Amino acid sequence: MNAVTDTVDAAGTTGTPGTTGASAAPPAPFDYDVTIVGAGPVGLALAGWLARRSATQPLSVALIDSREPEDSVADPRAIAVSQGSRTLLEALAWPHDATPIDRIHVSQRGHFGRTLIDRADYGLPALGYVARYGSIVQALAQAVRATPVHWLHHTHALAPVPEHDGVTLPVEGAHVTRNLRTRVLVNAEGGLFRPRQDGQDHGHDAATAGKCSRDYRQTALVGVVTVSSPQPHVAWERFTSEGPIALLPMGGVRGADYALVWCATPQQAERRAQLADAEFLAELEAAFGARMGHFTQIHGRASFPLGLNATESLAKGRVAVVGNAAQTLHPVAGQGLNLGLRDAHALADALARHGATPLALADFARRRTFDRRMTIGATDTLARLFTVDFAPLAALRGIALTALEFVPPVKTALARQMMFGQRI
Repeated sequence: MNAVTDTVDAAGTTGTPGTTGASAAPPAPFDYDVTIVGAGPVGLALAGWLARRSATQPLSVALIDSREPEDSVADPRAIAVSQGSRTLLEALAWPHDATPIDRIHVSQRGHFGRTLIDRADYGLPALGYVARYGSIVQALAQAVRATPVHWLHHTHALAPVPEHDGVTLPVEGAHVTRNLRTRVLVNAEGGLFRPRQDGQDHGHDAATAGKCSRDYRQTALVGVVTVSSPQPHVAWERFTSEGPIALLPMGGVRGADYALVWCATPQQAERRAQLADAEFLAELEAAFGARMGHFTQIHGRASFPLGLNATESLAKGRVAVVGNAAQTLHPVAGQGLNLGLRDAHALADALARHGATPLALADFARRRTFDRRMTIGATDTLARLFTVDFAPLAALRGIALTALEFVPPVKTALARQMMFGQRI
C-alpha cells in the first residue's frame, strides 16, 4: 500500500478529472466523509476517536487495510506508550498486559553522568507503559468493531486522485478494483525507515519533495531478554559509542523480562544477528554492564534500519498524514507511536469540530506544528549527539546528564515533553 505514501505532496498537483463545460457529468456521490488507509495503532485510534467524537456532527468513516487485526496477535514487538498516550487511549481501549514504567535510568557507557526520572516526582501513576504491538492492535480493533466504522479488510489502496471537493481512491480487493470517493483522505500506513539509494542525508529540498530525511547508519536489534537480577518497572536508556541500548520492563516471572532495543552499526548488527544466543547475550552484557546481573535468555530477535523521514506538513487540501506515514523516528526515548497518537487525536478533534473539510485539516496541521518540531528535533539530536565517540564531547554529555539532577525545572520540562508533548 505504498501508493499513498506521498499523498500530501501530491494533493495539489492533480486537477478535477473529466471534461469541462455545461455537458460535464455531475460528480459521483461521496462514499465516505473520512477514509483512513492503514489499520495499525494510529489508524485504529483515529477511527475510534472519530466514531465517538462525531455524535453531534456524524461522519461516515471507512478504514482500509490489506491485513486482518488477528495477523498481529503473535507480533512480539514491544511499544513504549507514554502516560500522556494512555490518557488519550484509555477511554477508547487499553491492552490488558501493559507493564508500567515507574523510573527511567539514563546514562552513558564508560563515562560519568546519569539522570533518573521517577514517577513520584510528578505525581503520576506511571511515566509510561510497555505493551506488545499485537496487544495494542487487538484492544483497539475490538473497540473499533463496536462502532459504525466501515472496515474494508484485505483491501489495497492505490494512488489517490485529489479533486476540488474530495479525493477519488482506487481500491483493490478480492480481485476487484473500484473507486471510492471521500471528502477527506488520511494516510495512516505504518512502515520502517528505508535508506535512500544515494546514502545521503537530505533536508527540505526539491529532491525530497517537502520531506526531511536522515540515515543514521544504524540498525536496531530487538528482542525480549531475561535478566538474573531484575529491577521491575525500571526502564534503561544506556548510550554507547555505537548507539543507545534500551531495556524496557515487560514483566514476566519476577519481572525479569525486558524488551531490548540495541542500536549499532549495520555491520555489527548483522554480525550479532548471526551469533548463537550465548554469544549474543555475552556481547550485550559487555555493552550494557552488570546493573541487572546476567542476561540469561533472548528470544524474538529481529532487526531494522534506523533513520528519520518526516513530512514538512501534515495536511494539504483534503489529504492528511499521521503516524509513520508522517514521520519515522529513531527509537531513542520511544517517541514514535506517542507522537503519532497525538497527531491522530488532534485530527479527530479538528474533524469533529469543522467537519470533513480542508479547514479542519489546515487547523489540525497548524496545531501540530510546534509539538512535531520539538519531538522530532529532540529525537534527532539525541540520536546523533550520543553516538559521537569523542572524549571531550563525552565529558560534556556527562555534565549535561548530571546537571539535570540539579536543575529540576529543565528536567521537568524535558520529562513532560516526552510524556505529554505540546498540545494547542
